[in-house]
Amino acid sequence: MKKLRLAIAGLTACSGCQLSLLNCEDELPELLENFEFHFFPMACSPALLTGRYDAALVEGCLSMPHEKVVLQELRRRSVYLIALGTCAICGGVAALRNGEERELLRQQVYGQHPVAAETFDPMPLQNVVQVDAAITGCPPEKQELLRMLAGLVRGVLPVSIDYPVCTECRMQENLCLLTERNMLCLGPLTMGGCGARCPSLAVPCEGCRGAVTEANLIEVLKIYAQKGFDRQSILERLHRFSPEWKQ
Repeated sequence: MKKLRLAIAGLTACSGCQLSLLNCEDELPELLENFEFHFFPMACSPALLTGRYDAALVEGCLSMPHEKVVLQELRRRSVYLIALGTCAICGGVAALRNGEERELLRQQVYGQHPVAAETFDPMPLQNVVQVDAAITGCPPEKQELLRMLAGLVRGVLPVSIDYPVCTECRMQENLCLLTERNMLCLGPLTMGGCGARCPSLAVPCEGCRGAVTEANLIEVLKIYAQKGFDRQSILERLHRFSPEWKQ
């Protein structure tokens, strides 16, 4: 069987999503039997965009003009473009200060030190190109990445998750941190797929996988209010990873 040709790129991000893939040590030999990691600057050199790709996996959001150029080139050369991680899907942590004056932000971070790169408000990939599929998480779960790659071998894109972390938490038969332990847990509003990793360890969900589609915010806020948590606190916490989410 002919190997699939992949491009894996990182834009404005911490590289954690790409590291999650590289951390699949046991599976890497088998992956190399099925994929040619042709463009992967973090792991392979030289990194040159040439020819066509069966899929491009892109981590991070857009915050600099040259990133738009790279993204559009990847889109042009790839059959599928997959957003990898929360930043690529909804802006993530990098977009927390969107709407504020960028020159002031630059001075707060760099002082008088000159910064050559022009920047703009960080934005998700879908604001610039068509995204065919997405794997959320900060970073994505290892098994999600492997399932996605296995699907590509069979010509199948990953299916979007439309249920909250609470669903998986109940499947794990965990005590509810919100209703039973009175902890500020964002599980009802956060996209599932992580296997309720944090709540299973009695750590409240922080919303790192982004907001679940069509969350029943009105009813959930009633439960939060009963536990003494106000609407503004909830939305501010959720916006740390999903700055563009509005309900």
